[in-house]
Amino acid sequence: QVQLVESGGGLVQAGGSLRLSCAVSGRTFSNYRMGWFRQAPGKEREFVATISWSYGTTAYADSVKGRFTISRDNAKNTVYLQMNSLKPEDTALYYCAAAPPGRALSTTDYWGQGTQVTVSS
Repeated sequence: QVQLVESGGGLVQAGGSLRLSCAVSGRTFSNYRMGWFRQAPGKEREFVATISWSYGTTAYADSVKGRFTISRDNAKNTVYLQMNSLKPEDTALYYCAAAPPGRALSTTDYWGQGTQVTVSS
């Protein structure tokens, strides 16, 4: 059974940093694309960042480009999201997702339970 478990969320002041982790298990993800999404209260879930597990190629939403960095550790089967220069508008529930080849991240069946990030002003 595929499992994605996020951790690392919390409360931080504006300008601070957090590192989210997504531990994956249950199958081989070597040819998957991994990603982070977030959902703020009253808003739709939005894309944050993505990384190819095999090649390490990345992409980011414009709102986080230059502040957030997605990475993966193959040995630990873990994907990270390093978040720097956090802003109050980054406050949201952050989700990890995994998509097999040919499947869009936004429509994948594989999601974590989410970890809350709250940025105070």
